[in-house]
Amino acid sequence: MRVKLEDVCERGSSNLKLSDVVGQTGLYPIYGASGYICNVDFYHQEKPYVAIVKDGAGIGRATLHPAKSSVIGTMQYLLPKDNILPEYLCYVVRYMHLEKYFTGATIPHIYYKDYKNEEFNFESIEKQRGIVSVLGKLEKVIEERKQELLQLDNLIKSRFVELFGFPVSNTKGWETESMSEVAPTVSYTGKFDDEVWLLNLDMVEAQTGKILDYLIVSEEEVGNSTCTFDTSNVLYSKLRPYLNKVVIPDRCGYATSELVPLQPVASKINREYLAYMLRSDEFVTMINEKVAGAKMPRVSMSDFRKFDVPIPPMELQEQFAIFVEQVDKLKLKVQKSLEETQTLMDSLMQEYFG
Repeated sequence: MRVKLEDVCERGSSNLKLSDVVGQTGLYPIYGASGYICNVDFYHQEKPYVAIVKDGAGIGRATLHPAKSSVIGTMQYLLPKDNILPEYLCYVVRYMHLEKYFTGATIPHIYYKDYKNEEFNFESIEKQRGIVSVLGKLEKVIEERKQELLQLDNLIKSRFVELFGFPVSNTKGWETESMSEVAPTVSYTGKFDDEVWLLNLDMVEAQTGKILDYLIVSEEEVGNSTCTFDTSNVLYSKLRPYLNKVVIPDRCGYATSELVPLQPVASKINREYLAYMLRSDEFVTMINEKVAGAKMPRVSMSDFRKFDVPIPPMELQEQFAIFVEQVDKLKLKVQKSLEETQTLMDSLMQEYFG
């Protein structure tokens, strides 16, 4: 049976601001777009419910929340009626990809009135329980794979500290040279094919540098505010350094000018050492204090180029590069398993709800 979203849930709103709740204590959790915020001494919802990010980053994302909890005003309550399980409703809404209903360029927003008529296949409570059980198992596998990837990333970070110490405080006492001397900004000057890779910041995963999307365009489609790079470069994002976007490119291409094409001097440092030094918690914390601009904070490149880079023996750097390569192979296997599981889940959601 086909039903509309408004047939199975009611809309609720919150007027709470983050500033209203931060610092409070109590028994009842409160959530925002990024997840749990804190506990407070009140709650808005007696029963479990689904919440939608209705504006800003993560718009359209659906999350399930427990009884006796609340959300802040950037979230929209979807309160399940008696004919639907909260868990089932959450999967339904995720399947709908409500972000497609956004309006507004500066601060995107979605409205209940625009998506309340979205239709889906509706089942009995008994069948809902079975579907929730199957999708829940797949979701658990997906989360486990994500945790494996996170642990492998942390393994590389731990190995970096073990071999090289902390780069800002230079705990190993290595000799140092300025960033401008060991990794100057050098763009690729060679030829390109008719179609080229164009890398924008939103295509780079924060913290890991993983490429989320490869955009291939003709050279004529490349804008002016770009730089060029090849496989000798490390790309460093000077915009919002706390997002920690550092890329080790595997091919040549064009990138937004917000990405700086650093070229490690081969006799002094290699790409893997440079990239993971830039990604290190200590470096990110330090460089985040050397920014200008409130809404669009950018690294002071003058301070960046003056940073004293520790120069460990090349033998150690090569040892680290081999370790990174080995771990990356493991990550590829885990990523493949994750993608296969996600594809299966997407297929089943289409079968259940489409």
